Amino acid sequence: MTTKQAVIKLIDKLPEDCTLEEIQYRIYLMQTVERGREEFAAGKKLRHEDVMRELRTKWQSGAK
Repeated sequence: MTTKQAVIKLIDKLPEDCTLEEIQYRIYLMQTVERGREEFAAGKKLRHEDVMRELRTKWQSGAK
């Protein structure tokens, strides 16, 4: 399925009264997931433990 087809399918599933902001957000989510899949396929993976360690460090230091 092409990107255009995927976006059309996404929009077709949304309610008729959805806002432009909702559509943009759904497309953003779709793009983010696709980017993650591409990075994973390219071997750019982070171990769960590494992510959790980084989050804990940021949380404990008060960083945002």
